[in-house]
Amino acid sequence: MATVSARSAWWLAIRPATLTASAAPVLVGTGAAWADGTFNAGPALAALLGASLLQVGANFANDVFDFERGADNADRLGPQRATQQGWISAQQMKRAMWLAFAGATFVGLYLTLVAGWPVLALGLLSIAAAYLYTGGPSPYGYLGLGDLAVFLFFGPGAVVGTCYVQSLAVSPLALLASIPIGTLATAILVVNNLRDIETDARAGKRTLAVRLGDFPTRTYYVLLLAIAYLVPPYLWWRGLADAWVLLPWLSLPLAIRLAGRMRSERGLALNGCLVQTARLEVIYGLLFALGLAW
Repeated sequence: MATVSARSAWWLAIRPATLTASAAPVLVGTGAAWADGTFNAGPALAALLGASLLQVGANFANDVFDFERGADNADRLGPQRATQQGWISAQQMKRAMWLAFAGATFVGLYLTLVAGWPVLALGLLSIAAAYLYTGGPSPYGYLGLGDLAVFLFFGPGAVVGTCYVQSLAVSPLALLASIPIGTLATAILVVNNLRDIETDARAGKRTLAVRLGDFPTRTYYVLLLAIAYLVPPYLWWRGLADAWVLLPWLSLPLAIRLAGRMRSERGLALNGCLVQTARLEVIYGLLFALGLAW
């Protein structure tokens, strides 16, 4: 078993590559608020901090609960997990998880003062979803519902929520703009679950990838990417945004390369696809936010 420093162990447990899933929707929600003329820097930055803390808390929860349920074991193909490797105890990881959720709650209280009870409700639902994905008596991530939850919370929930704390209204533009961000966040999960099909099946973790099988999961991934690139021209065609909204298409070559890789890569090679899919989401999100705000 490899030995790492405490700092490195916690850094790996945070999973910095996955934080794009929390940053991208905040960027796009802020771009939509800017387009509506309601940009407000304070709530926007608070939304970014709160979303990041929620993501970190979810990562800590997945680290410890997947280990306790046997989904993370010596056969794991993905990046090493701190609890499974013995670098961080389960008790320490759970304390860190609740600390991250407490930090997100503190940020949420500020946003509630700014935008009212809907923000509080969304924040509490987000914490519950982050915990119950792999925690609790019947984690929904083990029932094949993780994809839907990721789409909802990292798509409409995060994008519309970010716009709402600035505009105090549900923006139709933000709602439509949330779709590609939700599909790209889901695509990250799809790569992760495709890589882990065999170990998840043995551990009784019935993810959507386990239920669908190998080839349908790869097709599903490509479909998620395709949806992301169809939304910007739809917004332009409907007159909800001008031609700058097509900026995300600059990232299309990366998406095409990833679709090609997903046709054949297996096992450890999918770790590279996962990192590149996370990178695609943040590049797409940044370009989309700029296109909406320009």
